[in-house]
Amino acid sequence: MNDLDVLIVGAGISGIGAGYYLQNRCPGMRYAIVEARAALGGTWDLFRYPGIRSDSDLHTFGYAFKPWENEKAIAGADAILDYLRETARENGIDRKIRFHHKVVSAAWRSEDARWYVEVERTDTGERLTVRCRWIFSAAGYYRYDQGFRPRFEGEESFQGQIVHPQHWPEGLDYSGKRVVVIGSGATAVTLVPAMADKAAHVTMLQRTPTYILALPSRDPIANALRKLVGKRLAYSLTRRKNIFMQRMIWLYCQRRPESARRLIRKLNARQLPEGYPVDVHFNPPYNPWDQRLCVVPDGDLFKAIRAGTASMATGHIKRFTERGVLLESGEHLDADLIVTATGLNLQPFGGVPLTVDGRSVKLSDAVAFKGMMLSGVPNLAFAIGYTNSSWTLKIGLLCEHFCRLLNHMEQNRYDICCPEVRDPDMPRRPLLDFGAGYVKRSLHELPKQGADFPWLMSMSYAADAKLLRKGSVADPNLRFSSVRAKASKAAA
Repeated sequence: MNDLDVLIVGAGISGIGAGYYLQNRCPGMRYAIVEARAALGGTWDLFRYPGIRSDSDLHTFGYAFKPWENEKAIAGADAILDYLRETARENGIDRKIRFHHKVVSAAWRSEDARWYVEVERTDTGERLTVRCRWIFSAAGYYRYDQGFRPRFEGEESFQGQIVHPQHWPEGLDYSGKRVVVIGSGATAVTLVPAMADKAAHVTMLQRTPTYILALPSRDPIANALRKLVGKRLAYSLTRRKNIFMQRMIWLYCQRRPESARRLIRKLNARQLPEGYPVDVHFNPPYNPWDQRLCVVPDGDLFKAIRAGTASMATGHIKRFTERGVLLESGEHLDADLIVTATGLNLQPFGGVPLTVDGRSVKLSDAVAFKGMMLSGVPNLAFAIGYTNSSWTLKIGLLCEHFCRLLNHMEQNRYDICCPEVRDPDMPRRPLLDFGAGYVKRSLHELPKQGADFPWLMSMSYAADAKLLRKGSVADPNLRFSSVRAKASKAAA
């Protein structure tokens, strides 16, 4: 921990992946992973609400180097955690993780081409400084200690319990209770059918409908291929199939939005009771994939609605009452428990303040280079995945390119690598071109992107695979330099 080549921040799915690529593509590189919490897994260890699962298939959400062998392609958090722990254990990555180590600040010094990272031990309060050549931020994109929770008028009068999914109480018993889940995203559509088995009734209360698509939790082709050609080849073939399918669905929604809207509505109507008001509860005012599509495995949400154990309510909240929630329409939703599945608070780079030679880095002034570095910030890489496909597909490609970059620097005896915007008049736009509320709330705090490569945040796996895996590491917008060369010159 005293003098590292790479310090990886975060031991979630991105950090573990980065560790694997580093030790396999850059043998000899000294690295460590610091994790503020007591366990690896990131999101999959943090969230404990009922039914938590992926909304991407694990053949693409999993690592390219580690086959997913579970029968279920859309899996729960326990199965995903087992997969991550096994990956870390098999590759010795778990021995590189320092738990209870929270990064407090990071300062770059050009004089010796090093980051000086202040770390706090969350278990003892001890402070230490880690010196490293590179930081790889795999800290995720949202605040782990705080979810987004708007205040509702009259909530202090509610006689029941109010819970946010990000802070789910251990042992919470909702058996026989009337539950209202406020929200329309992936968390809400997961919670409602998961709680409907025990609760007296669960109502999903949404201000605006979301596009919801039922998919089988098991991939019959993947499971059949595993028996025919073995797990590795089956995984590779299934991964390619699903990457292609994801891309085709996204392109169809982008190019023919009205047709996609009609198709999704038709599929939803088939899953719902006859005469159900589909256009009230399942007809968003925006086009498909303007926000992320919500997947319901095996149509579990629709099954709960058909069974009468769950229902939908669409409208604006006027206030909370002693017995539940009153809508502006006058409808009252009785509740013993209210779950505020109201979203996340974005926090890029774990909220760590950065300085470069004493100058504070203002993230909103920086531009993302190849979706993995920041203009004006040397030797710092970060992991942000796809918003229109499986997150990890992009992370794997970024890790590969990062390792190629490190090897290029070693071969040429470079110590410093810093992206620089050569055209000060280059058009800039928000980093994430995505309509989700949690993204819109935080755009002013995020770096920007440009209009063209390498300043464009690509959302195409095929294009990224070509550019990041095979494209040149050197770039006119990337400045390399060496303190070793200066030191040798001074000594001479």
